[in-house]
Amino acid sequence: MLQHLRNLPRDGRDTLFLLAVIAWVLVPQIERLPLWCSLLSGAVLLWRGVLAWHGRPLPSRWWLLALAMLTLAATLWTYRTVLGRDAGVTLIVALLALKTLELRAKRDAFVVFFLSFFTMLTNFFFSQSLLTAAAMLLALLGLLTALVNAHMPVGKPPLLHAARLAGGMALLGAPIMVVLFLLFPRMAPLWGIPSDAMAGRSGLSASMQVGSIASLALDERITMRVRFEGTPPRQSDLYFRGPVLSTFDGREWRVASANLAPRQRARADLQLLGQPVRYEVTLEPSNRPWLMLLEATGQKPELAGFESFMTNDLQWLLDRPVTDLLRYRAQSHPTFRHGPMEATPSLQEFVALPRDSNPRTVALAAQLRADPALAGAAPSALVRSVLERLRTGGYTYTLEPGVYGQHTADEFWFDRKEGFCEHIASSFVILMRALEIPARIVTGYQGGELNAVDKFWVVRQSDAHAWAEVWIVNQGWVRVDPTSAVAPGRTGSLQRLLAPRGAMAAALSSVSPAMAVNLRAMWDAVNNGWNQWILNYTQSKQLNLLRDIGFESPSWEDLSYVLIGIIVLVSLGAAAWTLWERSRQDPWLRLLHAVSARLAKMGVPSHPSTPPRQLAQALLQASGGTQTNTRPENAPRIDAIRQWLLRLEAQRYAPGGGSRGSLATLQREFKQLNWPT
Repeated sequence: MLQHLRNLPRDGRDTLFLLAVIAWVLVPQIERLPLWCSLLSGAVLLWRGVLAWHGRPLPSRWWLLALAMLTLAATLWTYRTVLGRDAGVTLIVALLALKTLELRAKRDAFVVFFLSFFTMLTNFFFSQSLLTAAAMLLALLGLLTALVNAHMPVGKPPLLHAARLAGGMALLGAPIMVVLFLLFPRMAPLWGIPSDAMAGRSGLSASMQVGSIASLALDERITMRVRFEGTPPRQSDLYFRGPVLSTFDGREWRVASANLAPRQRARADLQLLGQPVRYEVTLEPSNRPWLMLLEATGQKPELAGFESFMTNDLQWLLDRPVTDLLRYRAQSHPTFRHGPMEATPSLQEFVALPRDSNPRTVALAAQLRADPALAGAAPSALVRSVLERLRTGGYTYTLEPGVYGQHTADEFWFDRKEGFCEHIASSFVILMRALEIPARIVTGYQGGELNAVDKFWVVRQSDAHAWAEVWIVNQGWVRVDPTSAVAPGRTGSLQRLLAPRGAMAAALSSVSPAMAVNLRAMWDAVNNGWNQWILNYTQSKQLNLLRDIGFESPSWEDLSYVLIGIIVLVSLGAAAWTLWERSRQDPWLRLLHAVSARLAKMGVPSHPSTPPRQLAQALLQASGGTQTNTRPENAPRIDAIRQWLLRLEAQRYAPGGGSRGSLATLQREFKQLNWPT
């Protein structure tokens, strides 16, 4: 096979290399493309590779027209449109694959090159991760290599030589890229597409069915990274507040409709106590308008590009979903009070239960009320009694409690006695409401993991949590985490339910758990650095850079002036270097190098150090062979070139032949030479 590859014509070899690069560009798109598009693209690339391998002719244009029409129809059938991100990328991928079946001329190859460059960029529409960037950098070098190779002379120049040239070009362009990255004015997120909503991602939502958060515990993706100023709170105090669920229909908990109204600012009755905790959050895209903050945050966080507001249940919302990496600063008070201190009619919605729902739990509430030890007890005493029941009643905390039926609280309290945090919180709140104690569910994230490398707290989807709030007179809404009564280590670092890991991670952990932890921490730190310094390099950071170099009140105009100034200085420097280089290099040698390169394209063996007389002899020998140079019309041209080479030699070495005028004449004659075809 390798021998056959070496013996392939240059067109076949170059085509196979280009097809391999295109396949590398398309592979990251497979999971996002429709199945038909992935199969079609793969089949077409394989078909084109077989044709190149065996040297067979390309299919007729009717085949291409039929496949193009089929692609258009399939896209319309899949997306009901050809506009938008997903439909557009699908069309581009399919058309790129089909275009490879038209590689008949250099012009077709250039179309494929630049269509491949654009397709490579579309990968960033979906992911800007470090792995995606590394993969596309490799694809960029591959495409540059193919492009350089297409411009190289006839013969079979080695791909390694073209790759070295492409790498050198990329290195030469890197400083320009860095300057543009730092100073080009940023009007919006680099890869934002306002007209196309981000694909839905798993995460917290405005509703919760029992078992939904347990599925998040299997998701190890990072939700946010947090960096605290000074000493961070204890891990058990890290409650990041999300949607508050107060409406229950017997199967599902939902956010009260009033709290979903945009820009509604109801009274929160929030009292902040103690010293604040200041921190910075880098929030991953979620396609949700939730702004994850520590309990409780009374002041607006510092963030750009969004409007934020707090609802009456202390949840912070944004005016639109988070579809790009978002960084903001905030300060929270772990000690706080909120809600009315006295009973109000509005609290009645927090004791409502559907009729005929969880009858055994309702009976348990009546039993507790009838208990002589709790007769006339305050709500706080009833709460303590229920928590003691969770601690001592044989209840367990698990990721796999099985599928619950209609009466989830009844099954938890009396049958299964096991569940994840939302099973426990939901059953607790239902029992509280049956006891006529106002209660609701709060969802969010609890805890996190400190990365020892960069000192950021990493909060993952697996840290999703549900806890309860009960209302007590003169105390307002009080956080109660019933999961901590079942599994005290859940809110600390002692007990974390872990999702099943992949084979490689499990093998590494079994060999060296410490190494697995360290490698994961290092990888998270590298990704965090990528997020902080590359993806989150915003306009404010650009202006801070100008401020650091002396601008008092930098603006967009200042960025433009600095960028234009750098471009002018670099251009002047390049021009000066070119003039200096020309002045220090012998013009006679430059002319000799030019004619050597021109003869090499004709197939005449030459080297930049070959003297003119030897070049003339080599040209004469080549013209005496069976090449096209032997045609009668080429004889005068070859003789003119030989005579010019001899005059070039005389200009340097003959006595009195080194005048500037004769060299200028030779330079003009070189441009006028009629080279054989």
